Amino acid sequence: MNATTGRPRVLFYVQHLLGIGHIMRAATLTRAMEAGGLEVTFVSGGAPVPDFEAGTSRFQQLPPTRAVDVYFKLLVDEHGRQIDDAWKARRRDRLLAIYDEVRPNVVLIEMYPFGRRQMRFEIEPLLERARADASSPVIASSVRDILVQPDKPERIDEMVTRVRRFFDLVLIHGDPSLIPFDETFPRMREIADVSRYTGYVVDPPPVAGGPGAPGYGEVIVSTGGGAVSDDMLEAAIGARPMTRVAGTPWRILIGHNLPEDRFRAWRDNAPAGIIVERARPDFVKLLRNCAVSISQGGYNTVMEILAAGARAVCLPYAGGFESEQTIRCRLLAERGALQMVEKNDVNAANVAAAVDRALEGGPDSAGSIIDVGGAAASTRILLAALSRS
Repeated sequence: MNATTGRPRVLFYVQHLLGIGHIMRAATLTRAMEAGGLEVTFVSGGAPVPDFEAGTSRFQQLPPTRAVDVYFKLLVDEHGRQIDDAWKARRRDRLLAIYDEVRPNVVLIEMYPFGRRQMRFEIEPLLERARADASSPVIASSVRDILVQPDKPERIDEMVTRVRRFFDLVLIHGDPSLIPFDETFPRMREIADVSRYTGYVVDPPPVAGGPGAPGYGEVIVSTGGGAVSDDMLEAAIGARPMTRVAGTPWRILIGHNLPEDRFRAWRDNAPAGIIVERARPDFVKLLRNCAVSISQGGYNTVMEILAAGARAVCLPYAGGFESEQTIRCRLLAERGALQMVEKNDVNAANVAAAVDRALEGGPDSAGSIIDVGGAAASTRILLAALSRS
């Protein structure tokens, strides 16, 4: 406990490598934990995200690293240099120093051991420090609903072994009525005793606005972090004149991971009626008021779409070994929650047809489709674990 505030302390470790979905979901969790009476130190190991906001938590930036491509094999520092053993040792020591300073009651690790294997050089020393601590902090993993199939079968053995060795809890941020965790993690029964479904993690939607409100009546095209968005942008821009909303403003939001020269090229060459901007902090307001959303279909964006009740078209990213966006979007499309264009079908004509289909149906409320109370539920689960420890 914090001797001054009386609130339990949480050290929340997050590492995003290519997109920004992991850090944005972690920010939503952090805001809920702070609101629920926990005191969070948010430790980020990825590149800084403009306009990032994680409530009243204490933010700690480690020397950043990122992946150079969709296969996540090569990691570089903020100067584009490949990270080496000396760099890893310095960052590990900095992370352990943060632990010693915070003395947390809860250690929450995003994705590990179900992902972020590249970061085990610092995560495992952190977990070992926590396990050896006489104060016995609760150690929990924060993991999304769908895992990417590992490239080697023995990786699943490693996941199970590390859960059993280090973790008191696994918080699964999903709803088994949509997809059970064992659909993509076949040995779920071996960790079922420490696993808890939380529901999907999303902030409550803002109040809808009328004419003149941000995004009112527009088509909002969003690319997430923006690093892998060119095909989507080309198809969306080409789709506009073929749709029933060809006379409506289309607003394209490109994340900061797309280099500035490529962003300027999209912005400066946009046809009349299309506004190209960098990603905006009021994105959820735009969703709440828009006519249609077109997005890549990442976890956070899809949940924000559902919470906002927006009509939606998703073009799920499926580069490298990634499959989770496709799986989730297919399941939601089967329930009528959104329209989907498969990776190999992404072109202007198919996106235009999907936009028109989306316009034919009414928006759905998230609560009628899946459990979206994951942020508050995660807080309750951690508080209950603390009360038993």
